Amino acid sequence: MSLSETVPATQAPEASTTNAAPTSGDVEMNDGEDFLAAACKQIEFYFADANLPYDRFMWTLHTANAGHWVPIKTVSSFKRMKDYTAKGPEFILRALKTSTDLEVDDKEENVRRRTEVQKPKDQFERSVYAKGFGKEEPGLQKELEEFFEKYGKVNAVRMRRVDGKKDFKGSVFVEFADMESVDAFLNADPKPSWNDEELLIMSKEDYCDMKIKEKGLTGKAADLRRDTISSRKGFNAFKEMENPSKQNHGRPKEKPEVFLDFMGTKIRVYDDDEEEVGYVKTEDVPFIKGATLKFTGCGGDANFTEMKAPLRERFARVPYIQFSKGDDFGLVGFDKTLKEDEIEYVKENVKTVNSHEVAWTIPDEEEEKKFQIDRANFAAKSALSRSQMRKSNPSRGGRGGRGGGRGAGRGGRGGRGGARGGGRNGGDRERAKEAPKSLSGEVPGGEKRKRAIEPDGGPDVGTRGAGVPTIALTKKAKTDES
Repeated sequence: MSLSETVPATQAPEASTTNAAPTSGDVEMNDGEDFLAAACKQIEFYFADANLPYDRFMWTLHTANAGHWVPIKTVSSFKRMKDYTAKGPEFILRALKTSTDLEVDDKEENVRRRTEVQKPKDQFERSVYAKGFGKEEPGLQKELEEFFEKYGKVNAVRMRRVDGKKDFKGSVFVEFADMESVDAFLNADPKPSWNDEELLIMSKEDYCDMKIKEKGLTGKAADLRRDTISSRKGFNAFKEMENPSKQNHGRPKEKPEVFLDFMGTKIRVYDDDEEEVGYVKTEDVPFIKGATLKFTGCGGDANFTEMKAPLRERFARVPYIQFSKGDDFGLVGFDKTLKEDEIEYVKENVKTVNSHEVAWTIPDEEEEKKFQIDRANFAAKSALSRSQMRKSNPSRGGRGGRGGGRGAGRGGRGGRGGARGGGRNGGDRERAKEAPKSLSGEVPGGEKRKRAIEPDGGPDVGTRGAGVPTIALTKKAKTDES
């Protein structure tokens, strides 16, 4: 996917979460014309020039056959179609048949564009930057789209996120459909504001110039930064097609699928197109209540090796430990709901952490859910990294080479080692020994991590050829734009 979610074979992804058309959101659930039009507009967006060639999954579907037919069932399963599909497949068909941009096949099973994909012109000039939207709250994407549509026709609102993470920066790039809309927004009187606070707004070109000036860049360095900011990040079908080395006899190269066996459930690992970092969809992560314990009173440090020694005697799979340097608490995740005697065993056998007596409790449901999602994402990064290693160096198979264990330890704490007391690389050796070959615990790409996290015990199931051809990714340089 270009900016966000992708999908396992049994469930299609939301084609985009940070680059999307208006959602149904709070739209009244009825069969009225407005609701029907909203459903049509949402599907049209997936196929639009502003999205299709920049959305890896949608482009995969679009190029899967010579006729460019895409299964209606797949498109209907996207997350932002949920409210519409609740009305049934006949409703979706009715919506599609009102479209002037899309057509349905004779069997009423597939949909496609009526015209060929065109490379959008003047995207850079038709884009603006706006900052001041605060923290992300549920439904913010829809609110932003409605906000900018007051000034003209909007092709896409792209919520900007911290590189390598999903945290919202509080700023957006908005692509308007025409220059008239751009002018209406930039010259609005009164100036656009959000929650009664005036926004910082400018054209994307002015934003680009501002960043270059801030960093004191000139010459080639300035040109490179301008190109980085002005270009769309992530997947770009046009650039991929222009690069023969990315093609396989005119057909897109297949991208392997990676799966993770997490707490008894097989879930798909996705590849962030911008950062090439593995992640999982939140809704795919199973919540196993009561599979986590929280320790408090460790005095700002924790020794994973000492903690695991007694736990290894009772539990078949070594628990996953999450701890931040300086915190007085941490979390320990198991692969199943703990029984009372197992909880008592932990309390009796791990009474101290970092030479401090600790108290063991069961975290509340919200904290446990977040912890399990963090745990799954960490495992996903390791799984994807190991898959990429196997692909780039098949002779090493699942081991990932000698650097795997070391990378694990150094990334685990955001410092040099995952645990004290184990020698310079003691924590590293501990991780490499305890983690399955497919999940050594390494942090892909040398990523520095703030949290001290032990590798999850669940191995990735492996890789297999993708069922639908895709176009290979062109990796782009990271930026530190704000």
